[in-house]
Amino acid sequence: MRSRIFYFLFFSLGLFFSSEAQDLHAHWTQETKKVSDCEYDLIFKVKIDPLWHMYSQVKEKKPDGPNPTKIIFKKSAEYELVGTTKESKPTEEDDKVFEMKVHYFVGSATFTTRIKLLTDKKITVKGTYEYQICTEEACTFPPAEKFEFEIPAGTAACVAATSTTVAVTNTTTTVVTTDTAKKIDSGAVTVVKDTVTKTNVVPPASQNDDPKASTGKKEEVSLWSIFIKGFLGGLFAVFTPCLFPLIPMNVSFFTKRSKTRAKGISNASLYSFFVILIYVALGMGVALALGPDRLNSMSTNKYVNIVFFAIFLIFGISFFGAFEITLPSGFVNKMDSMSDRGGVVGIFFMAFTLVLVSFSCTGPIASSLLIEAASSGKLLGPGIGMFGFGLALALPFGLFAFAPSLMNSLPKSGGWLNTVKVCLGFIELAFAMKFISNADLVTQSFIITREVFITSWVVIFGLMGVYLLGAFKMAHDTKTESVSIPKLLFALFSFFIVIYILPGLWGAPLKMLSGILPPSDYTESKHNPFMPPATAVTDDTFKPYIVQGAHNINMFKNDYEHALAYAKKINKPLMIDFTGHNCANCRKTEDYIWSDEQIRKILNEDVVLVSLYADDDDDLPKEEQKQVQFFGRERTLETVGDKWKYFEFSRYNAVQQPLYVIVDVNEKTLMDPRGYESGVEDYKKWLEEGIKKFKTKQ
Repeated sequence: MRSRIFYFLFFSLGLFFSSEAQDLHAHWTQETKKVSDCEYDLIFKVKIDPLWHMYSQVKEKKPDGPNPTKIIFKKSAEYELVGTTKESKPTEEDDKVFEMKVHYFVGSATFTTRIKLLTDKKITVKGTYEYQICTEEACTFPPAEKFEFEIPAGTAACVAATSTTVAVTNTTTTVVTTDTAKKIDSGAVTVVKDTVTKTNVVPPASQNDDPKASTGKKEEVSLWSIFIKGFLGGLFAVFTPCLFPLIPMNVSFFTKRSKTRAKGISNASLYSFFVILIYVALGMGVALALGPDRLNSMSTNKYVNIVFFAIFLIFGISFFGAFEITLPSGFVNKMDSMSDRGGVVGIFFMAFTLVLVSFSCTGPIASSLLIEAASSGKLLGPGIGMFGFGLALALPFGLFAFAPSLMNSLPKSGGWLNTVKVCLGFIELAFAMKFISNADLVTQSFIITREVFITSWVVIFGLMGVYLLGAFKMAHDTKTESVSIPKLLFALFSFFIVIYILPGLWGAPLKMLSGILPPSDYTESKHNPFMPPATAVTDDTFKPYIVQGAHNINMFKNDYEHALAYAKKINKPLMIDFTGHNCANCRKTEDYIWSDEQIRKILNEDVVLVSLYADDDDDLPKEEQKQVQFFGRERTLETVGDKWKYFEFSRYNAVQQPLYVIVDVNEKTLMDPRGYESGVEDYKKWLEEGIKKFKTKQ
């Protein structure tokens, strides 16, 4: 039975991680629906691959947001658009990288446009659609796709409508979701009897034009990270007053009650397994109840974050000894009586009783971990987190059943257990600040700024340090004459956190806490002394073509020809950065890798950097617009972004952003292209090996 359950768990993990590589990850189908003799709904249905999300039609308030989905109808005198283009409700999320609220679809999307016939003949409605689709690691910007709808002939009543209505222009007008309407294009058409007047519509003023607007989108969280956090939380829970004294009692029960040592080990192992199973069931129950869409948006919902803040605050105060959080005694006693039935059922209810009676100590920790795991947006996150938590709780029972003599080395219960509990209270308060900070970022209230957050942690961990040194006592503490070595070590760790984060008040990046602290620009201070200075460009010929990019790194922007010529002139390798204005992972690479001083030095001094934006909408000069075979069909390159997408596809058989390529002056690839991957050292090694290969070819 146990092997089957473990097999199911790891099989589920395999399904979660596996996905078949495909060129297109959004699969469009279309259908028509007759509304009346003269009106039809044109419906686009999109199936989105797992792990991918497609941005909605909503044009975000800032110009550097993700590319919205665009459905553009070819103008015709045979029909007109009725009302607005509608879409299924997208997920809304405050994105830390784009620094704005974004709208996207996960799993599927539906777009509906109603048309009114202006003729009694059969017609064909033509147009194009384009979109941006991303994972946590890459984005693609497929070229525009053409579509056609065959509409049956109308009636004479449809022809009559032409006396009062004229054709639509080539435009996309307004997007309406179930709860809001937003402009998605800068052009609109006003229709008047027998005339057409084109009007430029100014997009609605942004309610948040502050460039500092930034929110707490979660960083990519791996299941291994969730498991490790759960396991560490479980280890902490073992050393709480509610659980630690139960270890020798329960182990002795199994070893002494069983007729043989093997039977005792078997029963204790089964007991441990049931503890794990109960917590995994709890985690997966939460995940299945919420579903992947809700899990994915939990971390940026202001109301959810406020609730989480309140939960962490209450749990923290409980750990300080103000009150106990317990389950109803009648329910606990009922489960305890069920454990007397013996056999496998009795052992299960013994494990369930352990979970219940230790709830006042383990509940806050388990709930905190469950919230963190759920906020990761991963469907298996809560289950994996609780698997780690349950494994750590169950480990002592199984371990000591195998080797009972090890229990003699356990410390005796005493006042130190309450010290552990109080320290957990401080940690709960620290994490409470994270959730109230998320809510503040969503609302852009600028109350929990970076300085306020850091100050709160300085106070929390500073107080925890002096508490561990015995400067003050909590309600249930016992008097001690000296400070033990473990207390001293944990006090030193608390003071280390304080000293590390203090420079953040003056702009230090604090990379170890990236994703926890508010963004570096969510601050009360405008001056950052930690910003690296710009590197001067001395070549007058190419100087006009070189711009300063992220972190004052010199680069050519959408100018491959000049970049290659410059690389030939100074005899350095050319690094091609296939990027996007709306590419979240491109920003992550720039913020967390290019900001490193060594990486920045290499990019400025040892290579020539050219950034090619695959989502640039600027029109190509007429002489550069051409027909090409792209994505298995003939297409026209019309924009700068089309040019670089085709360049990336034809040269490197890839369509993802970011993609980094190092070539020599003859455009020969020196290293395997690299996508989005975290890790400064790996990135540095990749750069250095490419430069070394370039030099050996000279």
